[in-house]
Amino acid sequence: MIAVITGDIINSTEKESINWLKELKSVLNQYGSSPEKWEIYRGDSFQLKLPVEKAMIAAFHIKAAIKQIKNKDVRLGIGIGKEDYVSEKISESNGTAFQNSGLCFESLKKRNMAIRSNDLDWDEPLNIMLELVLFIADKWTASQAEVIKASIENPDKNQNQVAELLEKTQSTISTSLDRSGYDSLQRIFEHYKKQTQLL
Repeated sequence: MIAVITGDIINSTEKESINWLKELKSVLNQYGSSPEKWEIYRGDSFQLKLPVEKAMIAAFHIKAAIKQIKNKDVRLGIGIGKEDYVSEKISESNGTAFQNSGLCFESLKKRNMAIRSNDLDWDEPLNIMLELVLFIADKWTASQAEVIKASIENPDKNQNQVAELLEKTQSTISTSLDRSGYDSLQRIFEHYKKQTQLL
């Protein structure tokens, strides 16, 4: 079982692509190398292949990176399943994980993120949780997104250390994490990891 994330940038323009492209590539590179593990195509669309247990945190990692840029966001379809054909390029690989990711992405309407496996009963509670946490995450400010991204990338660092890293005060970090719903997000990450063991 693997996970495939299919996504695109909301409000992308060629003129500003240099800003979000750098951020996107920086995050995707943390999950593997291109083109085997990830590819960017059609200018503002991308796919990422990764272990199932990392998919949820990776999705919010990508979201935080892009939301650091004013008026930018991402739409993400997380697909869980098998990889029946492995190619040197992710765009040429195939299996139910890729199919579920594409179907999930295409079904996004008012929501910016959802998950789909071959078990609808497994998907439903996670999608309800996503809907609730996205109510806050979709409204992250650029500053809050920067703090979330740094916290995800440095899970062993405490708030003082994250503050030092970002050259901010500890109280600024604490306020940003509180207002961005980071505690709830971490609980969803943990719950998701446990649920992946049931697949």
